[in-house]
Amino acid sequence: MRQNPSFTLASVDEIKRLVRQNPWMTIVSDTDASGLVASHYPVLLDETADGIALLTHVGRPDEVLHELGRHEVMFIVQGPHGYISPGWYDEKPAVPTWNFVTAHLYGTPEILSDDENLRVLEALVDHFEDELPEPRRMRGTHANSEYADRIAAGTVGLRIPVTRFVAKNKMSQNRPAETVDRIIDELEGDGPYASPSLAAEMRRTHDAMRAARAASASASASASADRA
Repeated sequence: MRQNPSFTLASVDEIKRLVRQNPWMTIVSDTDASGLVASHYPVLLDETADGIALLTHVGRPDEVLHELGRHEVMFIVQGPHGYISPGWYDEKPAVPTWNFVTAHLYGTPEILSDDENLRVLEALVDHFEDELPEPRRMRGTHANSEYADRIAAGTVGLRIPVTRFVAKNKMSQNRPAETVDRIIDELEGDGPYASPSLAAEMRRTHDAMRAARAASASASASASADRA
């Protein structure tokens, strides 16, 4: 991923937020047998880890296809993204762009035991079912434990300690404030490229930038006053 200092996302906390809000990921492996292979699975954070660690599962035989546990893999997490028209800028000549937030997370998977895999599967189900008025569980009133065990046997659980990541948050940081406001208005509108989720991400990014600038200005003013 081509990096630009203006768009680099380096905060571990922000990466964790991105994972929590966008749990559907792409797993990419460079294998000895088949070269590049990719699969797609829901992923949770291991909230007990000091750094970033991912929890997921793959359906058999994906663990063989990816040669999991033998080498580093890449997980791609994609946040809100969308087309930005130059017509949303001003009258000056301009080209369109695409705003997005994404991260490439690298680590070597640890293969979980059957019991650990079952706990990860239950956590995944609970994570998504908790949003519903009548959650269904893998085990319990509306679940069959034997059926759950049979399904779990067809999967392999994984824990991936992330050893490095590359991330990018491109939200028109290089545009004037009035242009940013116009872009957000368009994204919140009803046009063909409206995207409320991208608008919210842009607001969050620019609010954080404004707060950081205000804090820096306040610190500079305090330092000047102390020297006076």
